[in-house]
Amino acid sequence: MTGGPTRRDLLRIGVFATLSAPAARARPVHEPVPDGRPHHLTFVPDGFALDGQPFQIRAGELHPVRIPRSCWRQRIQMVRAMGLNTVSVYIMWNVVEPQPGRFVFDDRGDISAFLELCRAEGMWVYLRPGPYVCAEWDLGGLPAWLLYEGDVRLRTTDPAFLSPASRYIALIASLVAPYMASNGGPILMLQVENEYASFGHDRTYLEAIATCWRSNGIEGPFSIADGLPQLRAAGTTLHDVAVGLDGETAPPGTLSPGGPVWISEAYPGWLTHWGDKSMARVDFESDFRTILKRNLSFSLYVAHGGTNFGFGAGANAGHDGGRFQPVVTSYDYDAPITENGHPSAKYQSMRAMLAGVTGRPSRPLPELSRASDFQPVMARHGGDPRLAFGRAVSSDIPQSLETALHQPHGIGRYTCMLPAGPAATLHLGAVHDVASVFLDQTDIGTVSRVWREGQPPHPDTSIAIPARAHPARLEVLIDSFGHIGYGPALGDRKGLLGPVMLGDMPVTGWKIQGLSLDEADVARLRALPETTPRAGLVLFRADVHLETVADIYVDLGTWPRGYAWVNGHLLGRYWSMGPQRRLFCPAEFWRQGSNDIMLLDWHATDPHSISGFADAGDA
Repeated sequence: MTGGPTRRDLLRIGVFATLSAPAARARPVHEPVPDGRPHHLTFVPDGFALDGQPFQIRAGELHPVRIPRSCWRQRIQMVRAMGLNTVSVYIMWNVVEPQPGRFVFDDRGDISAFLELCRAEGMWVYLRPGPYVCAEWDLGGLPAWLLYEGDVRLRTTDPAFLSPASRYIALIASLVAPYMASNGGPILMLQVENEYASFGHDRTYLEAIATCWRSNGIEGPFSIADGLPQLRAAGTTLHDVAVGLDGETAPPGTLSPGGPVWISEAYPGWLTHWGDKSMARVDFESDFRTILKRNLSFSLYVAHGGTNFGFGAGANAGHDGGRFQPVVTSYDYDAPITENGHPSAKYQSMRAMLAGVTGRPSRPLPELSRASDFQPVMARHGGDPRLAFGRAVSSDIPQSLETALHQPHGIGRYTCMLPAGPAATLHLGAVHDVASVFLDQTDIGTVSRVWREGQPPHPDTSIAIPARAHPARLEVLIDSFGHIGYGPALGDRKGLLGPVMLGDMPVTGWKIQGLSLDEADVARLRALPETTPRAGLVLFRADVHLETVADIYVDLGTWPRGYAWVNGHLLGRYWSMGPQRRLFCPAEFWRQGSNDIMLLDWHATDPHSISGFADAGDA
């Protein structure tokens, strides 16, 4: 298959196959919790020891940035009530450093506050700060501003990458040092990079990352995480560093001197892409029973997935960038804890199994969030979003949004004049990711890079252009999805990349504008006066009155494709191709009384109704 299957394709086949021979070992009884005193996790031949006693890491992954901040404590409590003793935590570099040198640790990016809650709730932490994390997150957590200048070689010792990565690590190290277990905090172990063997084989790069942590006062213990075939092929283990295996395992002590083997990602669920037939569903009970029977340390990826609010959703692709598959807005992941923080049947089953093997009674469940709905409301037209685009940049040829505008996400607008002439074929070249094409304001077609089963890995990006008696204005609007976040195609730039040809003639003389849909852009969109819409990008508004606030799923299944905001909060993307139809809006985004819903849609011209439901529905 062109592009080749990704590791995530392969992991769906025979997950945990090497676990089929259970081994009976004594169940560890050492279960201390963070108490403000120093504790020390060390490596032993068959796993881990805490303060010199055998210790099983039973972790569940949570991503603070995907969880409403007001819900952090409840989600941590749900993980503990399940019978787990550790929270595995990603830090997304692009969230905490949105611009070079400008660090932001507020709202869902306040990692210190999250670590404090873990300590208060008696949970250890396995910290995974990257700098690369994957996580189906935009660019795998790397900041898109790394792509602004030149051909930076991501995840290498290239100074254009390693210098800002070292700056990031230095700051994170200063924040998390007080939270290391050796200093009385909850962090037992820290991960060096993530799934590097699926990308490269330069051990010196991994050593440079580990050295950077140590030079900034974090002495470990450390772990890596990767797929077993990739790890063996690349040989990127490190001495005295634990080996975390994702989706499979091997007999302990066989992969790296001085480091035990454990399961860094066990998959109770799976991700979903736009265009999949349904939301992912995984039967994990048998695999989980095997893990528990062998008394292996493990981390559930994920215990609770949450939501790809804003522009968090990333994308997957083949090795050559073909088969581009963006991730849906929901990161429910068929995890034990649902997107809105409730226990699933899978949660109850796994909770019972954990209680059985640990001999510890299950802790009571925390209070669950209240869910509500609202009756259908009719949307109305908003202003003309084209009026909100930024200043134009002139370029002889099309350029990426990152290069031309230093814009990391959102919408691009590319305009030029085509000469008078006969009908011809317009070849757009590389389109990242969906292009809506207009000639003198007439819609002449759409080109999409998004791959679906049965399609060729790379799309045909040509469009028929009618005959023109006079010069005509060409407008190409680009909807950019998340950056590829996994594998060799990491680092794709967004926009109209070209080369653009009219027949065999290059098309030149472009004006490039952007709409990043950041807070300033959203404020401008909300302030636009209502107007008769133009085809191709239409703004809609709706008012919802609520007597009380609660979690609500906003149903946009009848709307074609676009972005949805509630009271200025970007819920994420919707798309009628599915499988997701409803977007989760947590209680903290709503207000008692009047609420403003805003949609920016690529195809709708007439208003539709919008409904609210108490659950995600069937997809």
